[in-house]
Amino acid sequence: MRLPLRPVAPGGESVAEREIVAPVDLCLPSGLLNQESVGWTRRALHRTGLPGWGRNKRFEYWAVTTPDAIVTMNISHHDYRANVSVGFTERDGYREIHQGGNTWLPGPGGMRDPFNHGPMEARRKDVMVRLTPRGTGMHLYAESPRIQADIHVLADPAHESMGVVVPWSDRRFQYTKKDNCLAAEGVVVVDGVTHPVEALSSSAVHDRGRGRWPYFTFWNWGAGVGRTSDGRDLGIQLGGKWTDGTPSSENWLRVDGRLHKIENHLDWRYDPTDWTAPWTITGPDVEIVFTPEHHTQHLFDRWLVYSRGDTCFGRYDGRVVLAGEEVTFSGVFGHVEEVERRW
Repeated sequence: MRLPLRPVAPGGESVAEREIVAPVDLCLPSGLLNQESVGWTRRALHRTGLPGWGRNKRFEYWAVTTPDAIVTMNISHHDYRANVSVGFTERDGYREIHQGGNTWLPGPGGMRDPFNHGPMEARRKDVMVRLTPRGTGMHLYAESPRIQADIHVLADPAHESMGVVVPWSDRRFQYTKKDNCLAAEGVVVVDGVTHPVEALSSSAVHDRGRGRWPYFTFWNWGAGVGRTSDGRDLGIQLGGKWTDGTPSSENWLRVDGRLHKIENHLDWRYDPTDWTAPWTITGPDVEIVFTPEHHTQHLFDRWLVYSRGDTCFGRYDGRVVLAGEEVTFSGVFGHVEEVERRW
């Protein structure tokens, strides 16, 4: 296993984050970070134009979970590399199908709309993914030799989604928009077998990124959707390592549709020699245990470009104190991951 090139700070540090309530540009005309964009939002307010070429990273990732399966779609464009993929994972036994891959030196490409209002589409050989905004929701469509997916993600006009800007420096920064508790409906056909996606029992998670990364990045991400111990709708969003040492974090809970920011960097503890051992995620007023039921690794290692992701699916149990109220939960299905990138 490769080791991080930079030290990873312990979690638990408090951060005082500014809530942004009006539209703002991520970059200055020079391409440097606009300091006024550093903060977090409850809806997408950042205009994410990224001038120039070289270290720009743009991506859209969706995961739709049904009682029987997990469907994923990804489009990314990193200037010198583009990726498109669609995946299907059976929850009973975790049989996985992934189709798609990288295109090197793809040209300018799309995903340059600073408002992210237009359709985003990518193709590689016989794999195509198209993401089309529909009001406050999204139409997810994918075609590949083994997987065809046609899913509508539904969101109430008042639905809240967290955006946050993480500043490593004036030249290296990342805007991420994380969303969950989104109803989804449609159909997925895998090897000729139809799998329904029903709104009452399915939910979608969205991860949008726009920024300029350093060559090395190393992060944890976790998300889950379920209910609190007293029956309220719950969305869990947790992150770490990549935000440590910055004035930003991406930790929050959604309770009955309302976002509650956790203004601390959290301490992630797990055993990289045994990914299916319990993970703990803790901080002031945060005590969470994630118990994996399945582990998968994706690895790409080509000279200067290295990408490793270790992902576990399983269940969250824990407690978080929000503004003096203790929120408890158990058996919330979701995922955690450790990712290392060098590119």
